[in-house]
Amino acid sequence: MKLSSRGRGCCAGGSRERGPPPRSPFVHQLRFSPLQKAKIAFMTLTLFPIRLFFAAFMMLLAWPFAFIASMGSDEQELEKPLSWWRKIVDILLKAIMRMMWLAGGFHWINVKGRRALPAEAAILTVAPHSSYFDAIPVTMTFASIVMKAESKDIPVWGTLIKYIRPVFVSRSDQDSRRKTVEEIKRRAQSDGKWPQIMIFPEGTCTNRSCLITFKPGAFIPGVPVQPVVLRYPNKLDTITWTWQGPGAFEILWLTLCQFHNSVEIEFLPVYIPSEEERKNPVLYANNVRRVMAEALGVPVTDYTFEDCQLALAEGQLRLPSDTCLLEFAKLVRSLGLKPETLEDDLDKYAASAMKMKKEKVNLKEFSAYLEFPVSQTLESMFALFDENENGVIDIREFVIALSVVCKPSKTLETIQLAFQLYQSEGGTVTEEDLSHILKTAMGVSQIDVTHLFRAVDEEEKGKITYDDFYTFAVLHPHFAEEYLYADQMGAESDLKTSSLSAPNGICTDFSPDSAGDRRRPLQKKLN
Repeated sequence: MKLSSRGRGCCAGGSRERGPPPRSPFVHQLRFSPLQKAKIAFMTLTLFPIRLFFAAFMMLLAWPFAFIASMGSDEQELEKPLSWWRKIVDILLKAIMRMMWLAGGFHWINVKGRRALPAEAAILTVAPHSSYFDAIPVTMTFASIVMKAESKDIPVWGTLIKYIRPVFVSRSDQDSRRKTVEEIKRRAQSDGKWPQIMIFPEGTCTNRSCLITFKPGAFIPGVPVQPVVLRYPNKLDTITWTWQGPGAFEILWLTLCQFHNSVEIEFLPVYIPSEEERKNPVLYANNVRRVMAEALGVPVTDYTFEDCQLALAEGQLRLPSDTCLLEFAKLVRSLGLKPETLEDDLDKYAASAMKMKKEKVNLKEFSAYLEFPVSQTLESMFALFDENENGVIDIREFVIALSVVCKPSKTLETIQLAFQLYQSEGGTVTEEDLSHILKTAMGVSQIDVTHLFRAVDEEEKGKITYDDFYTFAVLHPHFAEEYLYADQMGAESDLKTSSLSAPNGICTDFSPDSAGDRRRPLQKKLN
């Protein structure tokens, strides 16, 4: 399997131009020169503890003001203009929060454009979302945000959150997402009586290399929104906190160890939806995303929050950052299929592939095999497996890739299925077969399996069984790092999965499942 010229461009919004392998938006790599390491060590012993103490002190100082201002506030009072004393509290809290960011090295915050009035745009859509430092525009504006209900119970922080009158999403309430959208719609259509709502429509943190799919929740009300773009023009990116890379505390430590941290907030012109966009929140979201991407100078991608789970699945085969399996998963969803519910179909596809053995198929035969009509999406999927660009593919590679995206954490189950597809009548595979299997399972164009194959083939027979491989994998659970593309894995050895299970910064996803399912119309299967 390789990322052919027709299958490239997963971060280009469907572009078919030739380009480098895609960069995963969910991976952040940090490498330090010896001088940078020395600076960090010096700052850790000197400036870091002072900054950490001062920032914590500022947050504690803000707590009593927020607590007093939040006492006895009912809904009717919240819809009224702020009283004189609450305006004073508002100014004090903004000043305290600004001092907190100053303590973190954000000496000045560059603001471009004009923030719209609530009556002009009830919703502020902010992107890209890449860190908990994205709270800076929240503390500058005190706009309401969408937060998990559990956040209000966090000491100190919960009080500050409640002060900005957020919309809470409850995990325990199955109907919470629908209620959240209704509440946002009610506030958005209040003619400016409520504070603006600041929403991060990506729904999770990325590395800012592109804008991933926007969740439709912010666009369901069909009211004008003001796009807000964030930039962190720092030489060393210690800000980004995404799914694979430095954890939350490490990001805090490294950022506080930088003498100066830059942030730029740009308020773009208010986007007024057309009648068609009001009726179609997905179209509305995509068009706003395009405007924001153009302002940022980055591409857009159809990657979603769900792709994080594939990229960071726990298994013996950790996917490399340039894997094209994320592109494959995106195409699977574009066909109207959900990888999480495809295991029964996977068995059917695998059985058909075993009957076909080593036969290769063209696009028309591939369409019949999947029982889907030929479409641009199907052509793009076919191109991913058309290694020699000669118009035919090995259907076994498709089955292996589908197994990975359906069961990303069950590596050995995928390997066992692949052995069944490639093995001879004696139940063995050769080194070349193993190369095809692992190359496809990792979604890379080239891989050297010689060292791994020799390690498994202790008797030097030139062929191995699945039992041989399984025994070896149990004894060497990290065989990918030890035997496969060591150079690449070595370069990524400093990467760690984020310390929290859901690094979605200060936002949470509240889009109803039904809205997400309408992201694309389902393709009808052939009769």
